Amino acid sequence: MASADEGSPAEPGPLPLGGGRGPERTADEAVAVVAGDGTITGWTRGAEALLGYPAAEAVGRSAARLLAGPPDPRRTAAVAAHCRSGAGWSGLLPLRARDGRSLDVDVRVTSSFMLDGREAFVASGRELTPHWTMSGSVLDDFLSRSPVGMAVLDPELRYLWLNDSLERFGGVPRDQRLGRRPGEVLPEVLAEPLERLMRQVLSTGRAVADYEYVGWSWSDPHRRRAYTSSFFPLADARDRRIGIGYMVLDVTDRWNARRLLALVNEAGASIGSTLDVQRTAQELADFAVPRFADFVFVDLLETPFGGERRGTAPPAGGGRATMRRAGMCSVREGCPEAVVRVGEPVDFVPPPHDAHFLLHGDPVLLPVLDPDSHEWTVEQPARAARLREFGLHSLISVPMRARDTVLGLTTFMRSRNPVPFDEDDVAPARELVARAAVCVDNARRYTREHTAAVVLQQSLLPHTLRGGTALDVASSYLPADAKDGVGGDWFDVIPLSGGRVGLVIGDVVGHGIGAAATMGRLRTAVQTLADMDLPPDELLARLDDLVLRLSEEEPVDRTGTTVVGATCLYAVYDPANGRCTMARAGHPPPVVVTPDGAVSFPDLPAGPPLGLGGLPFESLELALPEGSLLGLYTDGLVAGADKDVENGMERLALAVSRDGLPLEDLCPAVVKELLPVPQPDDIALLLARTHVLTPDRLASWDVAVDPAAVGEIRAKVARRLEAWGLAELSMTTELIVSELVTNAIRYASGPVRLRLLYQSALTCEVSDASNTSPRLRHARTTDEGGRGLFLVAQLAHRWGTRYTDRGKIIWAEQPLP
Repeated sequence: MASADEGSPAEPGPLPLGGGRGPERTADEAVAVVAGDGTITGWTRGAEALLGYPAAEAVGRSAARLLAGPPDPRRTAAVAAHCRSGAGWSGLLPLRARDGRSLDVDVRVTSSFMLDGREAFVASGRELTPHWTMSGSVLDDFLSRSPVGMAVLDPELRYLWLNDSLERFGGVPRDQRLGRRPGEVLPEVLAEPLERLMRQVLSTGRAVADYEYVGWSWSDPHRRRAYTSSFFPLADARDRRIGIGYMVLDVTDRWNARRLLALVNEAGASIGSTLDVQRTAQELADFAVPRFADFVFVDLLETPFGGERRGTAPPAGGGRATMRRAGMCSVREGCPEAVVRVGEPVDFVPPPHDAHFLLHGDPVLLPVLDPDSHEWTVEQPARAARLREFGLHSLISVPMRARDTVLGLTTFMRSRNPVPFDEDDVAPARELVARAAVCVDNARRYTREHTAAVVLQQSLLPHTLRGGTALDVASSYLPADAKDGVGGDWFDVIPLSGGRVGLVIGDVVGHGIGAAATMGRLRTAVQTLADMDLPPDELLARLDDLVLRLSEEEPVDRTGTTVVGATCLYAVYDPANGRCTMARAGHPPPVVVTPDGAVSFPDLPAGPPLGLGGLPFESLELALPEGSLLGLYTDGLVAGADKDVENGMERLALAVSRDGLPLEDLCPAVVKELLPVPQPDDIALLLARTHVLTPDRLASWDVAVDPAAVGEIRAKVARRLEAWGLAELSMTTELIVSELVTNAIRYASGPVRLRLLYQSALTCEVSDASNTSPRLRHARTTDEGGRGLFLVAQLAHRWGTRYTDRGKIIWAEQPLP
């Protein structure tokens, strides 16, 4: 086109938008062939569709008539010369359509070539849509209204130009910035690092992108805002650095979101480290100061309402809820701002709210506190005085709720930090309190359940150990250092007939309330079986059957603990002969220390753990001289941290063999020596020192199988009681002896023997060779007999029957006067 008048090589036209692909076109390609003198020699249908001229009207005419404006011969000659040099040309030309419309057309002209002996050029073009046209006004509007702040500074860092957004960000009017450095118009905390980076860019020529910083500006001096800036050098045509440009974007929302996420993540590692309500509340206060607030206090309800406690509710009439200060922290040592100290009752809720605010209210934001207002001076004068004294000027109070249960209230306050709380601070406060509330609720639930488990366990263990005159006993029990803190170790001392004493110790595998409940059932079962005077091996066999039934009734997946893992050791000591019979079910053997200091672990058959069923238990009988020490223990005592049981038993032998310590001191000393630090398993130790019944406290007679022998034996009993100083028991004892001996002579077979034992009680025993069990009858008024055992039961404190290898023994026990 001979009349192309824009976009010359020396003076290129506006650059097209859209990157390297060029502008987007909306019509088919229009092509024309133009001769060297500017005459159109070829015209395509695309050109006709674009401009509306048919070929007959276009061919042979000058291309200059297609221009919308006046032609520029000088620039047209320059374009033609450029194309004749072998290079093409492209640019934006305004063309006039046949209907008079003006079109902006992107035109490309090829290099010149010869066609039929004449110089020619091929020109092609497409119409540009209006929104792609980049005029100077559009560019100015774009720069001025961009949400990104922009500025141009000279090498001395003086403002030459800035847009509206940067003026709004900084809060400094444009006319006060132009010609001045950032340090002269911006806060020093912001200007100093910015100028340092700008000088770095001017010095190195390398741009700095995405420099993020936080600070305040004159436009909003009371709120921290976050910005990200990029700096780049500006150069002229000769690549001389003539200034610097920079762009600023307000990223406060993104920074707040990131800060909230970081705060919550950090809080997760700092709050709730223990299952302790008080500790968790204090951790919340410690974490928030000074990260978020200058003074924080956490008040917890003494009785949480809502949640699983459906019967509890806020005070009637919307009064103040009774709370207790659980934790607080301040930037000032000792929390002098506090009206209430930790552990004291408190009824604070932010005015003008009441207790219903805790149940349904959202967090309360008071950006500015007025200590002279009615709500403070009249309703809370003490707090109003502290507000004035310490300059507490802003407050956020957040109800603590978890699982629909109201737990209390957390309050954040600022004093030294001059920036008041705003809406952006409510979300971090809510998140911190929500996380702490879950931890507090977990701790509260754990404390409640743990307390119940401990109470259950303590109620199941013996409160006093009664060894009578046969044994001195002492015990130590330490629960596992585990989260449940409650285990299944247990022990007991059971008085038996004839002055004998039963010793039992057991271990239920596992921890928690399930193990404690199982332990209680086994202890009750052993007491019941021991009361039947069963020998140790038979008692364990009966206990094994019981455990099997319990295991069938209570599946493992219900409680997580099965009783099949229980072990037990049962021993019976008889002071009359100084012998001890024992049997064990998978339990560690006892330790025995004789009076001469020799320590041994009797070779007692181990037996299977309880609950396996069908396997036999064997008993062992050994003599224990006067003053011998018998120790029963659970495996937690000897396993230790190294899990070496043999080494633990050796250390136990050394610990129990020390002289000079009473049992009450020896028992805890042994535990402390073997286990100086808490262990993951329960520990139980039961120590017993034996006493043998002296001959002067024991009397026995063979009784002839003749009714006439009853009177004679009654006389012997009376004389013995008088010798023991128990004459006031003579009448009842003679009646008991008379009935028991008469029954043995009448219904059993000989030999018959009577034995009296004078210990902590007076025991009368009549033995015979019969295995027939006596039966207590309630005789009718017309019956002449049948009242013997009834009289014995009325006169004695307790009575019963036990079986031996040679028959049975009927015994009756009376308390000493």
